[in-house]
Amino acid sequence: MWLIHSSVGRKVIMSVTGIFLVLFLTFHSVMNVIVLFSAEAYNSVASALGANWYAVIGTGVLALGFVLHILYALYLSWLNLKARGKDRYAVTKRQEGVSWSSKNMLVLGIIVFGFLVLHLFHFWAKMQLVELQYGHGWEAAGFQNPQDGAYFINASFSNPIFSIIYIVWLVALWFHLTHGVWSSLHSIGVNNKTWINRVKCISNVYSTIIILLFIAIPVYFLLGFRVL
Repeated sequence: MWLIHSSVGRKVIMSVTGIFLVLFLTFHSVMNVIVLFSAEAYNSVASALGANWYAVIGTGVLALGFVLHILYALYLSWLNLKARGKDRYAVTKRQEGVSWSSKNMLVLGIIVFGFLVLHLFHFWAKMQLVELQYGHGWEAAGFQNPQDGAYFINASFSNPIFSIIYIVWLVALWFHLTHGVWSSLHSIGVNNKTWINRVKCISNVYSTIIILLFIAIPVYFLLGFRVL
């Protein structure tokens, strides 16, 4: 199958599945920053996107795309190591024009995945998952209101260590995105000489905006503020 055995096919798979991650992050960055302006508005969004069928399907599709992205990245890394054999231990010269992030996408991806698991544990598992499991019986089961997202944000980011770890994760995510976004667009055809530099610039700006929206929350708490 050409998608698996050809270099072009592999790039297409990584690009398409990577787009799922970008869409997931875009939506959540915009949604999360709302809490800094109004906890009530944020909770209304959290309530609308609770255990509703469209939210569950949307989350499932994006999550599946991201999981495939990670698994395929590991598979490609294994193929590369296997192909290089003993040559992978040889000292190589630094490649001119190749960014640090492009050479360390797997490492950055693993860091992003690890902290995404942490993020899901602190938020998704206590919100949408609780609704899916217990419905309106969450209180009887001894859980905090899963639609009170502002409560979970306060509880998590009030811990300075968590906020700092979150910022470190976001820095790694920024490096991953700045290369990944333009690389994905390049692989699906936006690759002529006229547009490639523009695509890189747009990708860097877009990735930076996403990260700034996310990072505003831990910085807000580190400055001593709380969500009201």
